[in-house]
Amino acid sequence: MQPPLDTLQRPLRDLRISVTDRCNFRCHYCMPAEIFGPGYAFLPKPEILTHEEIARSASAFSSLGVEKLRITGGEPLLRRGLSDLVAMLSEIPGHHDLAITTNGVLLGRHANSLKEAGLHRVTVSLDALSEEVFSKMNGVGASPDKVIAGVDAAISAGLGVKINCVVQKGVNEQEVLPLAEFARDRGVTLRFIEFMDTGNTNRWQLDQVVPSADLLEKLKSRFDLEASQSPLLGETAKRYQHVDQPEVEIGFISSVSQPFCRDCNRARLSADGQIFTCLFAEKGHDLKSLLRSGATDAQLADEVSRIWHRRSDRYSEIRAEGGERTKPEMSYIGG
Repeated sequence: MQPPLDTLQRPLRDLRISVTDRCNFRCHYCMPAEIFGPGYAFLPKPEILTHEEIARSASAFSSLGVEKLRITGGEPLLRRGLSDLVAMLSEIPGHHDLAITTNGVLLGRHANSLKEAGLHRVTVSLDALSEEVFSKMNGVGASPDKVIAGVDAAISAGLGVKINCVVQKGVNEQEVLPLAEFARDRGVTLRFIEFMDTGNTNRWQLDQVVPSADLLEKLKSRFDLEASQSPLLGETAKRYQHVDQPEVEIGFISSVSQPFCRDCNRARLSADGQIFTCLFAEKGHDLKSLLRSGATDAQLADEVSRIWHRRSDRYSEIRAEGGERTKPEMSYIGG
């Protein structure tokens, strides 16, 4: 039997910062249209953290050892003045890997300004190259053309690029090999993510999951792949590389078939200032009240440290036990 999670000392190294709960897609596994339609009540602007509050929060996390800052959403490129926020985050003392996760639709317009502001990398969600499948998955009938153009613009701007693909059985399995060819041709990293039961609205079923082992077998039928070096503690992906093109990686995030709760070192900050210690946490911890009540930087850091060291999340390990559980929506907490 594995020890209780709260007996394990895992450093805090990765902060995901959600800057908006809005998105310009209505993906059926993230923001289904019947729930997030035109009348959906998104967060009112006064409830959302300002750029300055986000930067102060990130600085508090960084003082505790955080090395990765990733801006997420919703769709972060819908946030006005995002390049200004990136510039503020890039000025936080210490060495940080500064990245954005985006659906890529607006990336072509912003890639250069984000690079100039200090952004290092972008992760682009791209679940299909087929226009028919892509349109079906994004919920608004959009074409993948703008996303592909965004990927190419990011490469041209000198940003590191990674592509994330969520694979759902019976929906986009046929896109796995074409996406691998696409990423290989452009020399960018590709991650396949097992379909997860994020939020409460995506009608997730276990039989919709395509295990990473099955995907690897499919990919090896086309490509000569070998395992990359042993991952660092807290790295969520199992990585492989093309033998004849070792700089190009394919990775697998297998939180359903091979949970990694015990090694997780990432926290999430929602757009309205709640700290979540797990993607599947039932509730967050209020940091906004401290930010807006005159707390010092040291007090902010102390509160973050207290929250992190009391965590005991291991939802992916206990998923099989069943039972209803309220979880934050992906558009609110970020990826």
